[in-house]
Amino acid sequence: MTYQKANPVTVRLDDLKLGNIDFESLEEAFGPESLGIIVVSGLPEKFVGLRRRLLSFASHLGNLSQEELEALECPKAKYLVGWSCGKEKLSNDKVDTLKGSYYVNCAFYKDPKLDGADGDYPDLPEYTKGNIWPREGLLVGFKETFEEFCVMAIDIAGLVARACDKYALKHISGYQEGYLEHVVKTSTSTKARLLHYFPPAALETSSVEAEEDLDNWCGTHLDLGCLTGLTSAMYVDEGSQTLDISKGVDLPELESAPDPDAGLYIKDRKGSVVKVGIPRDCLAFQTGEALEVITEGKLKAVPHFVRGCKASKAEGVSRNTIAVFTQPNLWEKVDKDRDFATFAKEILAKNTEG
Repeated sequence: MTYQKANPVTVRLDDLKLGNIDFESLEEAFGPESLGIIVVSGLPEKFVGLRRRLLSFASHLGNLSQEELEALECPKAKYLVGWSCGKEKLSNDKVDTLKGSYYVNCAFYKDPKLDGADGDYPDLPEYTKGNIWPREGLLVGFKETFEEFCVMAIDIAGLVARACDKYALKHISGYQEGYLEHVVKTSTSTKARLLHYFPPAALETSSVEAEEDLDNWCGTHLDLGCLTGLTSAMYVDEGSQTLDISKGVDLPELESAPDPDAGLYIKDRKGSVVKVGIPRDCLAFQTGEALEVITEGKLKAVPHFVRGCKASKAEGVSRNTIAVFTQPNLWEKVDKDRDFATFAKEILAKNTEG
């Protein structure tokens, strides 16, 4: 496989807080010729431990019994709340059995009493349905760790959004000052997705070995929302240990991916494919379709995919990661004609055609 490694724009959290991000850097990160990704360094000291604990929980979650996992499923919400596996298709039209997915609505960021999106939207249960957490005593500390991580990620996304607002205010006629920061900080529609890519040896398919299937873990796509917070992936050699959460949550993490070709890929504006790495002590933020529409194309969404490890190089090794999708409230406008509820329905319908 031929690809280049990209060096995404990196900014420090303190500079975001002080408003010291220049327009040139923001345009290089998110503009028309960009990769659509920015890396934030200098995070709070607790971030590294919080990341490791949450991503360790992903392995514990993925190894629950089938009965326990089925109790976390929500077909009525199109599996966009709670657990799912084998419910979506990749770009090659094959059912994706390579990963387990666990969605959480992050309305708790705005109000701890909320468990789903505000508003009367009976046709959007994927946003309004309350979260489904593992039963009490099963994964002790999971909910608290998940919520603490998401609050931190959304806080930082708000600072990135503030920088975007300054850029948009200068470059877009009639732009509403502070709109993106408002969207991020007040939304009850933001979602987080914890992902557990199963060890190849546990799979009955050999598709993960296929060199031509570059996007064999997560098909090429655009994110729906505004800014997507991403951690570096955590690789765990599950084949060499017994996962017993009673002995502690945190799992030993491999120093690097067992297959150097595995990971996050971005298709740049010229159609080339580049590989992007995220340091363990950093958060990255990718641009989504709602951001592109809100900024009238001044800031662009990024097509991306995840490539899996070849089984011959990663037998017994799982990959865990999390994405936090900051999205507008369902009633917030993304353009003059559409609120986010309408926009989301259009995108979801387009993505599920056929």
